[in-house]
Amino acid sequence: MAVIELKSADFENVVLKADKPVLIDFWATWCGPCQMQGPIVEEFAKAHPDAIVCKLNVDDEPDLAEQFNIMSIPSLLAFKGGELIAKSVGVTPAEKLAEMMGL
Repeated sequence: MAVIELKSADFENVVLKADKPVLIDFWATWCGPCQMQGPIVEEFAKAHPDAIVCKLNVDDEPDLAEQFNIMSIPSLLAFKGGELIAKSVGVTPAEKLAEMMGL
């Protein structure tokens, strides 16, 4: 499954109402570690079609970043049933992402 570029307007439908676990990668174009995390997230999405994987640019969507107290990026949040179930800050390997999401 392709990675979704998440926007505030889509948050409720894509994340809160999802029937699959959701992973959100909070990132920015200027962030070096985010550039390292990007390919990991892309591969994770391909390997886990049973999950919804999103990227959220904190510069484009500062309100959502603030809502979830994102102070450092990359930050990865896992949701299930509309609830936040796990969070990881910094470059996170695919195995840890799967563990966070219960996959």
